[in-house]
Amino acid sequence: MALRNHSIITEFILIGLSDDPHIEALLFVLFLGIYILTIMGNLTMLLVVRTDSHLHTPMYFFLSNLSFPDLCFSSVTVPKLLKDLLSEKKTISVEGCLTQVFFVFITAGTEAFLLSVMAYDRYVAICHPLLYGQLMSNQLCVKLVLASWGLASLSSVVIVLLAINLDFCEAQTVQHYTCELPSLFPLSCSDISISIDILICSILLHGFGTFLPVFFSYTRIVSTILSISSTTGRSKAFSTCSSHLIAVILFVGSGLIRYLMPTSGSSLDLLSSLQYSAVTPMLNPLIYSLKNMEVKAAVKRTLGKYLQYFR
Repeated sequence: MALRNHSIITEFILIGLSDDPHIEALLFVLFLGIYILTIMGNLTMLLVVRTDSHLHTPMYFFLSNLSFPDLCFSSVTVPKLLKDLLSEKKTISVEGCLTQVFFVFITAGTEAFLLSVMAYDRYVAICHPLLYGQLMSNQLCVKLVLASWGLASLSSVVIVLLAINLDFCEAQTVQHYTCELPSLFPLSCSDISISIDILICSILLHGFGTFLPVFFSYTRIVSTILSISSTTGRSKAFSTCSSHLIAVILFVGSGLIRYLMPTSGSSLDLLSSLQYSAVTPMLNPLIYSLKNMEVKAAVKRTLGKYLQYFR
């Protein structure tokens, strides 16, 4: 990834989450635990969905595909954060910083599109149950996943081209614990007005492009659920959809706050980034498994199957 020749600096300094060694030690333990849970939870979800035939349905196909960008997204930012929490000087090369920007966008973008696709899947399952198998064919599911990665990749290329064309002359300190494009803008000595406009347009198109399908899907879903006469049926339908809706709110809400609010280096910037880059990838497997009896049963079957080899 080549930078323009008139960018003078070669590395950035990250402020991190704290400059107190004692607090940093506690944060290291906290985020190491979060990262381990993220890896274990998402790998378990991938393994269970792949090996258990009871979960070979479109809903769980999308869920397993959501686990992969969760793994990648967390691995883009958290290992570097853990390293910096143990380091006195928190630096990252300009090339490494821009690489991080690219992978944050492609993994986060893919996750946002997959959450939108999963909302459509729930709409078909609840509003058109008799046509579910026909409408959500294996071919369509694969195409929707590939389209999610493709659209996210296209958006990421646009964003990283903006970053590559920024000039960095003297300022080196990034008011953040990781490299995100809004935090790089204040360091640039070039005109960033057009870049900011393009970023906002990209985020709005991306955000509304994923939010609107979720909104319209759930409008129809709620209408259909309320028309169900059986209390048990309504409860089961709401339980199925609530997990997905929680995941959407946690991820999309914190992401929009981070990228649409002016960058200030405040605690809100750090908390919103931690929410969607570290906490949500850990919570997603828990959200979908704790309220889902099928996943719980599949985990027990899979663990039982593998534990037999050690007896």
